[in-house]
Amino acid sequence: MRTTLDSIAKKHWLVYPVLIIKTFLFYWVAGMLDMMIVYEVPLLTILFFLTLYEVFSMKESRVRRSAFTTIYIFLSVLLFMDAAYSSYFGRYLSVNQIYQLGSLAQIATGGNVVEATVSPLCVLMLIDIPFVIMWYRSRNRKKTGMVDSFVKAMNTRKEKPGRFVGNLLSLIFHTALYTTAICSLYYYGFNPQNLRSVQRVNHIEIVTYHINDVLVNVAGKMRRGQVDEKEILSQMKQIVPASEGDFLHGAAKGRNLILIQTESMNDFVIGAQYNGQEITPNLNQLLNQDTLYFDHCYSTTGVGNTADAEFSTLNSLYANDERECYRMFVDNTYNGLPWMLREKGYEAMAFHGYIKTFWNRFEAYKNQGFQHYYSEEELEMTEKEGFGLTDKEMFRQAVDILKTKKQPFFSFMITLTNHIPYELDSSRASLKLKPEDKNSLFGHYLQTIRYTDEAFGDLIRLLKENGMYDNTMIVIYGDHQGMNLETRAVRYKMSEFLGKEYNYEEMLNIPLLFHIPGLGEHRTIHTVAGEVDIMPTIANLMDLDPGQPYIFGHDLLNTDEGFIAQVSYIGKGSYISGNDHEIFKIGKDGTVESGRLLSTYDGSEKSFDAVKAGAGSERSRRLIDLCQEVLAYNLIANHVHH
Repeated sequence: MRTTLDSIAKKHWLVYPVLIIKTFLFYWVAGMLDMMIVYEVPLLTILFFLTLYEVFSMKESRVRRSAFTTIYIFLSVLLFMDAAYSSYFGRYLSVNQIYQLGSLAQIATGGNVVEATVSPLCVLMLIDIPFVIMWYRSRNRKKTGMVDSFVKAMNTRKEKPGRFVGNLLSLIFHTALYTTAICSLYYYGFNPQNLRSVQRVNHIEIVTYHINDVLVNVAGKMRRGQVDEKEILSQMKQIVPASEGDFLHGAAKGRNLILIQTESMNDFVIGAQYNGQEITPNLNQLLNQDTLYFDHCYSTTGVGNTADAEFSTLNSLYANDERECYRMFVDNTYNGLPWMLREKGYEAMAFHGYIKTFWNRFEAYKNQGFQHYYSEEELEMTEKEGFGLTDKEMFRQAVDILKTKKQPFFSFMITLTNHIPYELDSSRASLKLKPEDKNSLFGHYLQTIRYTDEAFGDLIRLLKENGMYDNTMIVIYGDHQGMNLETRAVRYKMSEFLGKEYNYEEMLNIPLLFHIPGLGEHRTIHTVAGEVDIMPTIANLMDLDPGQPYIFGHDLLNTDEGFIAQVSYIGKGSYISGNDHEIFKIGKDGTVESGRLLSTYDGSEKSFDAVKAGAGSERSRRLIDLCQEVLAYNLIANHVHH
């Protein structure tokens, strides 16, 4: 065995094909293979890897050996993390995700989450480490240095002309290699001329992406200037969708409000059947009485996923592609639903069956306006599935608490059982799965969706039994997708189930319904909606005044237009247009030209006018950026005081 390894170690040339193969494997696993070939991105990555290998080989040194080993392991682990993150979120990691490590670690330890979301192919980024290091160390055993060798050859060039020519060619090659690598790193990583062509490459090429990411998100933020509030408000007036009218204004005025954010619920389960069974019989029944159902509502989360969904819903503010808002802007002043209802005499409470520190909720909820947060620490952990308390038990205990409170109240509830990896004990599973789905992520998902739907049925029953149902408006929505099409097995199974290609219009589509007992009508509304629109719509129904101008959504009941900016999964610059019922997905290189246009009706791909799509993309980016400025400068504090 030892002899075999020594034999392999002597074949120094093997390191070059290994680094080339590793580069292509990375872009394939990360889902960037199609775009990298267009921009010849692998040539840059291969250049950087080869330069790293060669520059540390210039001279034998223990320090050089240790440095190379450390750097190569670091870069390989970074590639592993980028491939894993990209295979789920469709983008590489950012330096901003350093602040999310605590929350991501909590997610990773909650059941088989990593197994369900991370492609095992990502491990390919790590298996070459011992071989590359072995080749490198073997090569350096008797090597002095390229320049030293050349000088020595110069002194003996007459006696040994072959060595002189060889060293001369080596010097020329290495000089060209290092010069090209340094110039490329500067040109692409720093992009001194701010060229669009360079920006495209930086969206895909992994080394320059991280250099540019650090420059933008660390160095760039150290140079914050002034902000023109009047200009922000002027631009908002032009690009935020408008509402006009008083349809159903005050229809739920003075009632209790129960706002329920449902974990990982896609809209496709509503009204659907599986194996001869209704997946959501209780929600289906709810839609047939006193309910306004929006069947074209879409998630507007940022990198904070669940936490950003509730942030957008409570405040009508967009999240961002940097960090979750509950940490990034935890100390800001807000005037969202909790504060608006408190001004009307409501008590504002939040319920969630997991630990209070998750996504920094315990700290964030103080400035959000919640007076009490009932988390795992205060609830009785009578039944536990996956991360925490089951939905049925959370609802039961919440109603027990609510019946002791003075009405009207505001209760914000976050379900948990339907969290990936969708684990549910067989004693609580009621959906009869097909044999081929029993051990699949798809089957587990449907099973936990059915359980959460049963929990909704229990909640309605408990509210009726305790005399609170008739005086309560119940708003239910999904936080984000549960079936991610970036996962190949999920995409295949979902396409089979839907009878059409599983695309972004289905993946981003979440349910949204307003149930008002005694309303006297039920209707399905096709207006394009997003989580940022929920707060203004509730404000209309309950006759509430936001008290400040920074509202980025609009009342869905008094508008024909719907326009939603997108951040996560399909990229900043993507949007969903209600006027045309289209989803525009920005290209992976960040350009409009390489984007895709999909119908929100059937997901079919459509040809698009680049000028029109560009205008929509710019509107989407500006909505996100304006909201970021409002939050970065805490502008809401100029209008409200708590």
